[in-house]
Amino acid sequence: MSLYRLLEEQRSRLTTLIQLLEHEQEQLLDGTIDGARLEKIAQDKFRLLLSLEETEGNRARVQRKLGYSDDASGARQAAEEAGCLKQWQATLDMAADTARLNERNGRLIGLRMTHNQQMLNYIHRIAEKSVYAPDGRTTTGQRRLNTSA
Repeated sequence: MSLYRLLEEQRSRLTTLIQLLEHEQEQLLDGTIDGARLEKIAQDKFRLLLSLEETEGNRARVQRKLGYSDDASGARQAAEEAGCLKQWQATLDMAADTARLNERNGRLIGLRMTHNQQMLNYIHRIAEKSVYAPDGRTTTGQRRLNTSA
């Protein structure tokens, strides 16, 4: 497979990954979390990342087979000599955009987790102040109706 074609496949998959990450971000920013939807997005991202990894492996093999070094300068040189430097740079740019979006989503997930933990801690503090014991009786002593008035 030609280098140009491999780069086009990578860009196509990166475009799909960016769309998934944007959809994930929308879900994370929504007031209510749809856990099933986020799980589906995570599964789709995982499958897409596997296919991106496979395509990148193929691209690196083609690069080595053509006699270029197995590093970024070899990749750039291979793309330049194959007449697809523009596609190579676009692929790098898309990969950087994808990484930034993924990092942002990771921060959003972290914020959600922190908020959820704070809410759980608050609920636990409230529950500890309960005036009822597990058997349903009050724990702060018997309260009796004052009928002496």
